[in-house]
Amino acid sequence: MTDLTLTAADGHTLGAYRADPTGAPRGGIVVIQEIFGVNSHIRSVCDRLAEAGYVAVAPALFDRTERNFQSGYSSEEIEHARSFIANPDWEGYMHDTDAARAVAAEAGKVGIIGFCLGGTVAFLAATRFEGFAASSGFYGGAIQKFADAVPHCPVQLHYGELDQGIPMSNVDEVRAKRPECDIYVYEGAGHGFNCDARGSYDPAAAKKAWARSMDLFNQHIG
Repeated sequence: MTDLTLTAADGHTLGAYRADPTGAPRGGIVVIQEIFGVNSHIRSVCDRLAEAGYVAVAPALFDRTERNFQSGYSSEEIEHARSFIANPDWEGYMHDTDAARAVAAEAGKVGIIGFCLGGTVAFLAATRFEGFAASSGFYGGAIQKFADAVPHCPVQLHYGELDQGIPMSNVDEVRAKRPECDIYVYEGAGHGFNCDARGSYDPAAAKKAWARSMDLFNQHIG
């Protein structure tokens, strides 16, 4: 488990967390943060992927605004974290994601997985770059804005049925525009259902969505 410094195509330098498997890697996975930075939860996602045989790299997207930002999940912390996406720098996020992809590609084919903000970034990256073999996005509310774009690889999208920030009309629009994507809605789950550090954690939904994501990566990468 290593902290890295990446250099994006526009010259920006950013931090990243990298986790490596014990044996020969099956490939690489870029892990894209929620609004809470590359915190303990995102690092734990990287560690799980490394245990499954993948080199996992999580770029610190918010280094463009505040270096080394990490947050917990209290109401005050959530309010502060939301300030980072008042005007999202999507182009900057794409540069940073591609810089992480280049590192992960040293292990072979590369997938991408992201959560909340990262869910949208994972979808957008799949439409912008041909270097990803598979993409899995969790509760990315802004995917709706980019749903006219066509992904270059297989895509899974995961939503909670009771997500207060992503109405089913949002999901239905994405499904109508992107019928080639595998879209899953988890009954009774809310926003952030995959994060075991949050009150919205839904173990059943998280287990099912993780298994589907791993199946996707194992099929198209490892």
